[in-house]
Amino acid sequence: MTDLELLFSMLGEASTTKVTRAKNAKGFIENKNAAKIGGKIAGNALKELEKESGEKVITSENYLPAKKKAKELKKAKKK
Repeated sequence: MTDLELLFSMLGEASTTKVTRAKNAKGFIENKNAAKIGGKIAGNALKELEKESGEKVITSENYLPAKKKAKELKKAKKK
């Protein structure tokens, strides 16, 4: 995960927390709505940065190739 990917993930989480507290959300439905708002805030910021920079923020660095992933899983099981 790149620095920007992490930053936008954190923005979504922080925005959701702020909205949840501001709306005093209780229960699943209210928290689900707050999460949608928080995600929308981060998503809009992401789109704006990509538009202005002309580059995508999300990369394929998040995922290991299938073969490497299997090897990593085997190593983790042995530990």
